[in-house]
Amino acid sequence: MSRGLVLRAAGLLQSYGEAGTFHHRDTTTFPTRSALIGMFAAAQGRTAEHALDPYPELPGTPSHRDLALTIRVDCPGTPYRDWHTTGGGRPHRQGLHTSDGKYRTRNRSTHISQRDYLTGAVFTIAVQGPAPLLAHIATTLTTPRFSPYLGRRVCLPDEPLLIHTDIPDPETALRDRVPLSLAHPPRPGQTHVPIDFWAEHPPHPGTPPDRETPSEPADFTHTRRHHLLRPLWKTTEPLPTTLYAGPRPIDTLTDYILKDTPCRQP
Repeated sequence: MSRGLVLRAAGLLQSYGEAGTFHHRDTTTFPTRSALIGMFAAAQGRTAEHALDPYPELPGTPSHRDLALTIRVDCPGTPYRDWHTTGGGRPHRQGLHTSDGKYRTRNRSTHISQRDYLTGAVFTIAVQGPAPLLAHIATTLTTPRFSPYLGRRVCLPDEPLLIHTDIPDPETALRDRVPLSLAHPPRPGQTHVPIDFWAEHPPHPGTPPDRETPSEPADFTHTRRHHLLRPLWKTTEPLPTTLYAGPRPIDTLTDYILKDTPCRQP
C-alpha cells in the first residue's frame, strides 16, 4: 500500500473527451487519465510538446507512466450538450477555411458543433506513484503556473482541488475517511450508500477489465496528439453514510482538511 495524493474534481462543468473530434466533442462519465496528467503538466508550466517528458531532476527520473489512479464517483452529474457555432456572420474571405486552405462559401460559412459536458458532477481521486513525483505534483497544484481545469479550459474546478498531499493508502481513505459529496442526502435509517469506483488495476487478480479506454496519453503535441488504450475496472461498493458531507460539502471538507493538516511550529 503506497502513499499518495487525494484530489477532488468538482465544478459547474466538466468534460473529458474520449473519442469525439471535429463536429462532436464527447465526454466520458468520469475524469480520464489523459485529462488528469494534462492538468498536472499545466500546473507545472509544461508545454504540450514537453508535457509527457520524464523528470530527470527528480530521484529515479519518474514519468507520468508511473502514476496509478483510482476514481470515486461521488456524484455522476447530469449530461449537458452545448450547440456551438463558429464563423457565422463574417464576410467572405474573413470566415472559416476549408481543408485545402480556401475559404468556405457564404452558405457554409458557419461551422456547427456539439460539445458534451457533465454538470454538477463530483469525483474524488487517489493518485499513487513515486514519492518525489507526487510531492512535485502537490506543490505545483498548490501554486500552479497555468490554471487547472476539468477537461476543457472553460471547466474551472471548485475548491478544494487538493484534499491530501501525502497520505498512506489513499485508496482506503476514499472508502472510509474522505467526506462524500452526494447529490441527495441518505434516507433516514440508511447505513450505507452504493458508490461506483473506476480503477487502473483489478479488484482481484485475474478479473477481466470492464472497459478499455484511449486515455493513456502518448503525445500531447497538437499536430501529433494521440492516445493508447488502457484497461479500467469498475466496482460498486457500499460506503458508510457517516461519510456524507452534508448540504454544504465545502464546510465539511474544510474542517476535514484542517483536522488532518498538522500544525506548523514557529
